[in-house]
Amino acid sequence: MAGKVMHAVQYACYGGGAAGLKHVEVPIPTPGKDEVLLKLEATSLNPVDWKIQKGMLRPLLPRKFPCIPATDVAGVIQEVGSGIKNFKPGDQVVAVLSHLTGGGLAEYAVAKKSLTVPRPPEVSAAEGAGLPIAGLTAHLALTQFSGVKLDGSGPRKNILITAASGGVGQYAVQLAKLGNTHVTATCGSRNIDFVKSLGADEVIDYKTPEGAALKSPSGQKYDAVVHCATAIPWSVFEPNLSETGKVIDITPGLSAMWTFAVKKLTLSKKQLVPLLVIPKREKLEYLVNLVKEGKLKTVIDSKHPLSRAEEAWAKSIDGHATGKIIVEP
Repeated sequence: MAGKVMHAVQYACYGGGAAGLKHVEVPIPTPGKDEVLLKLEATSLNPVDWKIQKGMLRPLLPRKFPCIPATDVAGVIQEVGSGIKNFKPGDQVVAVLSHLTGGGLAEYAVAKKSLTVPRPPEVSAAEGAGLPIAGLTAHLALTQFSGVKLDGSGPRKNILITAASGGVGQYAVQLAKLGNTHVTATCGSRNIDFVKSLGADEVIDYKTPEGAALKSPSGQKYDAVVHCATAIPWSVFEPNLSETGKVIDITPGLSAMWTFAVKKLTLSKKQLVPLLVIPKREKLEYLVNLVKEGKLKTVIDSKHPLSRAEEAWAKSIDGHATGKIIVEP
């Protein structure tokens, strides 16, 4: 495909919102030795995508500009690098692109072999594209930091999931219920029935006094909190935690990092854990297989054509999506 061009959406520098995106024609990328070239079928957006554009993560994720954003994709392999033995043209896959380079809002993208997994026919492109960062975040928060065993074994855990109707939250509820858990979840009033349908045992409206206080209707003390919301201080969490309860913060700010340090230094049994996801191929493959087996689903808020990617971008920034926002070429 050398010399050919593709349609893509990029931003030129830090700052700006949906209006800062620009539709361009750029060369189709060439896969390296251990990479595959994908014709994209679906891309999902994550808050980290627009936070990078706004410069909110500048110290952690420096970018070269202009840049094509988005990392979570599903597509069909068009070409494989010379070092690829386990994939061939025509294979359908799910992949995670690098946050440093992006590339998802385009017709084609290059993915590393190490972060590409087969997509079985039972899993649609949109379902697969929704999984990587959101699904892996939920999986890591529950299994590594909350101690939930997804085969149902292990001691019973009381889990709180905030913002449970969002991209990470919807996966966290479903995955938690695969384990031996009692799940309390928070969301807005319009999504209460939806979150119950995912399996939550108790759902509270975060805008009510009880919801703002994060109190379990049945008086549960939480062994772990998968915190997918923002702007909730430690003082609200602490009285609701069990003796050794943890808050796993998936979007930690300066206040969270300060609390993390203080709790460590004072040897507190109650801890705040800032979460940073490093994608692992085997974990992504595990999640894809759960979808194949009907044990996990990707809830899709909306689908948008690449030609109107700025609408999807604005919806993600708005922060009220129920499930995942998908862009399709």
